[in-house]
Amino acid sequence: MSDQSQPEVPQIYLLTPAAFDLDSFPAKLEKVLADHDIGCVRMAMASKDEVELGRAADALREICHAKDVAIVIDSHVALAEKHGLDGVHLLDGARSVREVRKTLGADAIVGAYCGATRHDGMTAGEIGADYIAFGPAGPNALGTGEQAEKELFEWWSQMIEVPVVAEGALDAETIKTLAPHTDFFAIGDEIWGQDDPSAALGRLIAAMH
Repeated sequence: MSDQSQPEVPQIYLLTPAAFDLDSFPAKLEKVLADHDIGCVRMAMASKDEVELGRAADALREICHAKDVAIVIDSHVALAEKHGLDGVHLLDGARSVREVRKTLGADAIVGAYCGATRHDGMTAGEIGADYIAFGPAGPNALGTGEQAEKELFEWWSQMIEVPVVAEGALDAETIKTLAPHTDFFAIGDEIWGQDDPSAALGRLIAAMH
């Protein structure tokens, strides 16, 4: 992801569902990539099955790279290397950024999810993360119910050059509120459960303007 500090309109960082059918999902992904300008795709699968993840990685990489869209995977550094993905999204804040950067090299995308913790985000950015994701960005009852507030995104966009991603519990209202203060919106579950994911994404994109 290139550093586009405060682009006029945030880009879409597309997350896959936690589980999907390899017979049908690639076509849905292909349609979304054809209809919209997507900044990056992330394999956010819950599976711990190396074979299943590998098959999905190969199928989705082909689709993404055909459209010149980068694809990263949650946590699995070795799979990212083995299957020619563009990088990895780390779920443990700043803890493994330095080590993963060393493993994958300077050109790989290394992103870090830092919850609602400004300090963790700053540390991850300083030691080499390409972007920081904060979330959940909308009201939610999961986990502790803690939310990455608008003030965090506002402060970050004014003070820090590392691109920031708003992720989790996003709806049109939250997107409208955060659009001036974030570089990317991570959208996944918000659309895949809909009858027409591409149209659902279109509605969320419209809320940014």
